[in-house]
Amino acid sequence: MPFKLIDLSQEIYQGMSVFPMHQKTFIMVNMTHEENMRQTGSKTLGFSARNLLISEHGGTHSDAVWEYKPSGETIDKMPLEYFYGSAVCIDVSFVPATRYIEISDLEKAIKNSKQEIKKGDILLLYTGHFDRNFGTEKWQTEYTGLSYSAAKYLAELGVVNIGVDAPAIDHPQDLDFSGHLVCGEYNITNTENLCNLDKVVNRRFLYFGLPLKIRDGSGSPIRAIALLEE
Repeated sequence: MPFKLIDLSQEIYQGMSVFPMHQKTFIMVNMTHEENMRQTGSKTLGFSARNLLISEHGGTHSDAVWEYKPSGETIDKMPLEYFYGSAVCIDVSFVPATRYIEISDLEKAIKNSKQEIKKGDILLLYTGHFDRNFGTEKWQTEYTGLSYSAAKYLAELGVVNIGVDAPAIDHPQDLDFSGHLVCGEYNITNTENLCNLDKVVNRRFLYFGLPLKIRDGSGSPIRAIALLEE
């Protein structure tokens, strides 16, 4: 069966926008090709490499439950099924940044998608924020997010991973961090800083966003992709 691959991951680079509480990204040259050839004495081939300093929550990433719940599992101990499997993307781009995503918005979006949310699903929320504001000063400050009741609604449907094309699943003015709070209560994950969700909206597809196996990790950058049947 032929599949079309859609890249849902943002680029990692020095100077990339990072949620204010997290480490900025730095990329440093470890060794050039020429330096390596001088070191090895090779006349034909040199190896080059760079070093990365990046937050576990830099760029497109998933959270470990432990990040927001001290008794929760770290990223290396969480079920891999939370990071790959059947996924649905729904369109909530009609929700303005001035308010939260509520249960009624989710019900409307699910109905419009003509999809059914099943237990164990990964659910991605297309807010349109990446398309509208990535690379601008609004990126970290003006986007919508889940209310507590809306996040709980998704958790009770059986969703194991809530993804979004914004810096967080919470509204930036929500100091209760309601989406993360619910993820902790239900021991599920969330995925932030996705992109290209307009290409999978209102579709069911196979999703992969596997984290690095970081010992005791609070989260991990991922390469998120969607496989769509042609």
